[in-house]
Amino acid sequence: MGHTDDVSTPILRPGIKTFKPRRSRITPRQQQALAHAGPCLLTEETLDDAWASDSPVIVDIGFGSGEPVAAMARTFPEQIILAVDVHTPGIGDLLDRCRVEDIDNVFVIEADALELLPAIPGPVSGVRTYFPDPWPKSRHHKRRLVQAPVIDVVAERVIEGGFWHLATDWAEYAESICAAFDEHTAWQGGVIPRPDWRPVTHYERRAIREGRAVVDMWFTRI
Repeated sequence: MGHTDDVSTPILRPGIKTFKPRRSRITPRQQQALAHAGPCLLTEETLDDAWASDSPVIVDIGFGSGEPVAAMARTFPEQIILAVDVHTPGIGDLLDRCRVEDIDNVFVIEADALELLPAIPGPVSGVRTYFPDPWPKSRHHKRRLVQAPVIDVVAERVIEGGFWHLATDWAEYAESICAAFDEHTAWQGGVIPRPDWRPVTHYERRAIREGRAVVDMWFTRI
């Protein structure tokens, strides 16, 4: 996940951000998709549109590139995917993929998930977060997305029986995630085998090349 300046959030201490700034160039294809996004590109004012049908809504936090989200939209056509990221080129990429592949069950919003979560207007059936920044240095652990205050807020938004599916290639982060969920009475779960349907992401390919093991975790809202 990446954007420009520090963003204050209501969930973590003001000034804390869970993503690093990135300055990737926007391609003409992505720029064209952003300029002609249509109703699938949401704002906070149009966020309700994701809940306009009776379909379950899955929130994908920090999707990076559009390829994995598009793949899951095809795999789970009965779901509405609300894809949240702060990285404009990735948003343009996902919008373009949805147009080219005629995908109609994805909504996209450019936002810091920690600012958006408290404003979510409807029930959430699940959350997906694949390869969030591990912030490996101890002094940066306060910037990690998956920590107790965030787990609390997600628990308030996810319906009973809903899920949070996470994946990371950082072993210590996986242990930290499991420990944080173990301490929360609203969640149950832990490490699972990698689901066949989960697309291989760009970060996952790099982790495999560099010899890091990937850990999938699944927590159910109880």
